[in-house]
Order: sequence, then structure tokens, then C-alpha cells
Amino acid sequence: MKSRLEEKYLAEVTSQLKAGLGYNNIMQLPKLKKIVINIGLGEATQEPKALEAAEKDLATISGQHPVTTRSKKSISAFKLRAGVPIGMMVTLRGKRMYDFFDKLVNVVLPRFRDFRGVSRDSFDGRGNYSLGMKEQIVFPEIDYDKVDRIRGMEVTIITTAKNDDEARTLLELMGMPFRKT
Repeated sequence: MKSRLEEKYLAEVTSQLKAGLGYNNIMQLPKLKKIVINIGLGEATQEPKALEAAEKDLATISGQHPVTTRSKKSISAFKLRAGVPIGMMVTLRGKRMYDFFDKLVNVVLPRFRDFRGVSRDSFDGRGNYSLGMKEQIVFPEIDYDKVDRIRGMEVTIITTAKNDDEARTLLELMGMPFRKT
């Protein structure tokens, strides 16, 4: 069973992309590849319970068990040793990716206060888009009373687009609310 957004991509977005980008073959068209959600936990070196709380939040948001990220090198200024847990991440693909993107665009982003759209400039040059969030409580699954601390997160949308313009066109057609310039 396909998600609602995946059906929209196959039915409407592909034909609009073909016309707009000038491709003949459907396999040349850009599409969503994966979505990575990342929470950095600098306080986890002093407070090990922060990892458990972030893991629970991230699993609730994504519907998938997160992976612990560890530091690669030691930095004495931050009291950090190599191999110490410093974050959590989840990689979403397939139906979960489309469901999360649908929820992000239609439910989560409009819940921000004074929301006027996301930045058009957060592309990396290779067709991938990064979005930072200051708090995890904008997701409807998170119960505000059970949150021990407000944590920020990063959502990175990886596409198969060749450049930023193709990726921007794809995300706009999929419903991403970019800020009007």
C-alpha cells in the first residue's frame, strides 16, 4: 500500500516535473531518496538520561528505533572523548519517509508560531535540503507534559536531484511551503 504523498508524486508531480525540467524518461526525474532526522546531545556527556529521553522522543516522532551517534575524536575544550555518545539519528526510507514528509509539511510546519515558510537557501549544492527545528514539541505525537527538556533537531531531505533548482522544484511540487521572496 502506497502512502498518500507517494501516490501524488506518481500521479501529478512526475508529469509536472517532465514538463518543467524537460526530461523524457521518468527515471531521470528527481525524487525523494531518504530523510535523516538528527538530534545532537552535547549534554549527554554529563547527563546519560538525556540519551534515553531523546531516544524515546525520536522513536515516537519517526516510528523507527534511532541509532546512537558517537564522537569521532577527543576534544578537551568540550570535555569530550572519542567514542562517547553525543546524539541520535534515524534514517527513513520508503513509506515511512513519505508519511513523515507528509506530516512535516501539512501538520508540523504550520504549527510554528509566525510561520511564513521555510528558507529557500538551505540546499547544499547537490540537491539536498536541511531544516533545523528548535523544539520537538511541535510534533503532535509528543506529549508536552512528559518532555523533560526542549531539544532541537535537524531534518535532512536527500533527493536524487542533480542540482538545487531541480530539488527546489521537486519539493515545491510535493508541498513544501517555501518562503515567498
